[in-house]
Amino acid sequence: MLTTITPTVEVNYKCLTHSRLQQVVDYIQTHLDQELSLAELAEVINVSPTYFAGLFKQKMGISPHQYVIKQRVERAKVMLKKTDYGISDIALQVGFSSHSHLTQQFKRITGMTPKQIR
Repeated sequence: MLTTITPTVEVNYKCLTHSRLQQVVDYIQTHLDQELSLAELAEVINVSPTYFAGLFKQKMGISPHQYVIKQRVERAKVMLKKTDYGISDIALQVGFSSHSHLTQQFKRITGMTPKQIR
């Protein structure tokens, strides 16, 4: 009788610790005005993009992309209240491609337009 022995392989799953999550959040805040890809964010903590997306969503409750959009809207909200910059300028400064893209996402998240906030 031949028995097959299957070797046990210890898998070292990298988890998204508080400090690793903070690294990503800090990176997002620093580079909010730039295009942020999933691969780029995953690279911050040296994991694959797919794995990172799952970990991030598990920890934060939303996808990395939605988190970035939300942070851009929050920064735009502050700028609308505290500066005299035009809405188009603010859109570009917080990483949106246009005034209309900012307005669309802003309304989706806050229920109001940038003009209403101002």
